[in-house]
Amino acid sequence: MFRFFRLWFSLLARSLRSRRRLLFENLALRQQLTVLKRKHPKPRLRAVDKLSWVLARCFWSAWTQSLIVVSPETVVRWHRTGFRMYWSMISKVRKQVGRKRLSREVRELIFRMVAENPTWGAPRIHGELLMLGFDVSERTISRWMKRAPRAPRPAKRWRAFLENHREAIAAMDFFTVPTITFGVLYCFFVISHDRRLILHFNITKHPTSSWIIRQLREAFQFATAPRFLIHNRDAKYGTEVPAAIRSLKINAVRTSFESPWQNGIADAGWAAAAVSCSTM
Repeated sequence: MFRFFRLWFSLLARSLRSRRRLLFENLALRQQLTVLKRKHPKPRLRAVDKLSWVLARCFWSAWTQSLIVVSPETVVRWHRTGFRMYWSMISKVRKQVGRKRLSREVRELIFRMVAENPTWGAPRIHGELLMLGFDVSERTISRWMKRAPRAPRPAKRWRAFLENHREAIAAMDFFTVPTITFGVLYCFFVISHDRRLILHFNITKHPTSSWIIRQLREAFQFATAPRFLIHNRDAKYGTEVPAAIRSLKINAVRTSFESPWQNGIADAGWAAAAVSCSTM
């Protein structure tokens, strides 16, 4: 740091000398710098040297004409690096803004109240926490209530349903077969979930709800109807097919929208249905 001040002091002293003397002195210094640069192509600069050139860039318009050691782009990069370091240091020193973070104990307490009391809202939980000595705003409670763990996901519940009632579940579905005359055949089949056995199979060119009802009555004869029958939301079923399923004392289970995976057994049964179709 002392050398830095001595450099600027000598610069101030030289500014008081005559122009001719400064010109020769500047020429001699440049010649020595040229020799030094040939000997050490990449001189090692200290932080004080970098700071001096950054300040020269700010207060001296012709600083690029006297710069020999490094390129002007390097000095600009030093300036930007110092700017980033300054603001990163300021951001670390600043105090935390906003509200104090909610403790883990209070969060778990909110989640427990939500799980054990599904009918409670944010005002009720806010009052309970105040009685317990926790001063938390109602808005914060409402925000954390939305993040509370819910019941198992629908996919897990559906899988548990299929595993628990596998012996009492059947599924029905359609698949299409193009013909050599550029027509389309609609293949209807019913498959059991227990042994993945094809219970019924038929083909038609014009599937209607009345035709599907007749197929179901043929598939489930002599008290062989399952407890649950899974089907998708195909428009061909309409409202008549679910009503006919209920008349057979079967619980109709429709899959969710755009969820073919819920009727995966029927999808896997397409190959078996194709084999049955070839033998008909």
